[in-house]
Amino acid sequence: MTTDSPRWFKSSYSNNGGNCIEVAVSLVASRGVVPVRDSKDLRSPILTVPATAFASFVTGVKAGEFDTV
Repeated sequence: MTTDSPRWFKSSYSNNGGNCIEVAVSLVASRGVVPVRDSKDLRSPILTVPATAFASFVTGVKAGEFDTV
């Protein structure tokens, strides 16, 4: 596997609940992107997000910016 091959993983918080995504941060260094896909359908389309945008999203999640309650 080269550094240009995505290495997918799910969050340890997913608990196999069925509504999960997988990300491949292995492409940040070589391409500057974070691919995201549906973990239930590995053949689903892959959304490619710029690494800086993904980092901002994660920061917002941790800060509770997207909480609905």
